[in-house]
Amino acid sequence: MRAEAIVDLSAIKHNVALLKEKSGTNLLAVVKADAYGHGLLPVAKAALDAGASILGVALLEEAISLREGGITAPILAWLVQPGSDYKSAIDLDIDLAAGSIAALHEIQAASKDKKARVHLELDTGMTRGGFLGEWSSLDASDVAGLEIVGVFSHFARADEPAEVQNKEQLTRFNEMVATLHQFGFTDVKRHISNSAATLTNPTAAFEMVRTGIAIYGLTPDTAMGSSRDFGLRPAMQLRAALYLVKDVPAGTPVGYGASESTARDTKLGVVTMGYADGIPRIAKGAGVWVNGQRAPIIGRVSMDQFVVDLGPESKAKSGDWVVVFGNGSHGEYTADDWGAASGSINYEIVTRIGPRVPRIYSAHVY
Repeated sequence: MRAEAIVDLSAIKHNVALLKEKSGTNLLAVVKADAYGHGLLPVAKAALDAGASILGVALLEEAISLREGGITAPILAWLVQPGSDYKSAIDLDIDLAAGSIAALHEIQAASKDKKARVHLELDTGMTRGGFLGEWSSLDASDVAGLEIVGVFSHFARADEPAEVQNKEQLTRFNEMVATLHQFGFTDVKRHISNSAATLTNPTAAFEMVRTGIAIYGLTPDTAMGSSRDFGLRPAMQLRAALYLVKDVPAGTPVGYGASESTARDTKLGVVTMGYADGIPRIAKGAGVWVNGQRAPIIGRVSMDQFVVDLGPESKAKSGDWVVVFGNGSHGEYTADDWGAASGSINYEIVTRIGPRVPRIYSAHVY
């Protein structure tokens, strides 16, 4: 095996339990995008075992995959395209999000034999999905025949807790929710808190929080604090094998475009992962952990491999395993480090790990 992502399911359970206790309310575990690259079904089962009461996905096909995998718990799909197979979703007891009157009418049309469970999405300031101006036009007939079980929105700047926009969105959310009372929907779950808000804003917890990145043990933003600061345990360790180790003299150009050259006589290691596996091509300043030390990337990342400077005294040899990222407890690079090195965030780093990299599940990684 050339590479593997080891996923610690006990860390997932720890994080879910911690977030549920902190929020003091129901917890929706977000498992979209193959559970942020960690594996849809194993993570879903672990999250439910740890106390999550509902699962959240973006796409209808993700929700169907969960049902086909034996998951019977409630599931919410919130990015269901017009023209989708709403009837199958309803038959499979999949909750659907609706952010427009047109979406409500389409769900109504599919609800002739069985009442759909719907969460109304509100745009309170993210300016992405959800009702905005159309909300004031909503009529009782638009929700007739539907079981409205939830109403939700999404913070745009929850990872900046002091920003006034968070308070403004919360006020707007409460104002818009009040409209539902006119239609008799007073017993619905309100949910607006993402991971960042769950960790920092208890006033936004309501009847449910939606936690994504934090259940994987990663901080929503390093400016807020590290995973360790919040008591979270990173669940993924990414490892790869060294395809080749060789001695190289000083001044030797490395990789496409000869963008870097060795500054000294050194040993280089070729790591058997590349951008086809999710390693960012633009990464500068990240690398791997091998034999108790960091070895930085040198040159450009290729499709299937990248090169690291092991140092002239390295004892590494071809076939050795290296840690691309982990929880940082031993000094290894983290998903946060790789995000910073790529001008991105930890979310993208773990989510983009490709299907050529098998996920290995373990009770404990560290």
